[in-house]
Amino acid sequence: MAKQGLAHPSTKPVLTGAAIGAVAGALLPVVSLPIGLIAGAGIAFWQRIRR
Repeated sequence: MAKQGLAHPSTKPVLTGAAIGAVAGALLPVVSLPIGLIAGAGIAFWQRIRR
């Protein structure tokens, strides 16, 4: 992903997961925005490599 950038097939799902995590982090009082962003990207990436 680092070499191909947005052309890599895993980039868009991971960025989408990061965005969803950031929104969840902004809405939930327990989780902050950066933690939500990192968690969302991590979950999306983990699901992507498991398939």
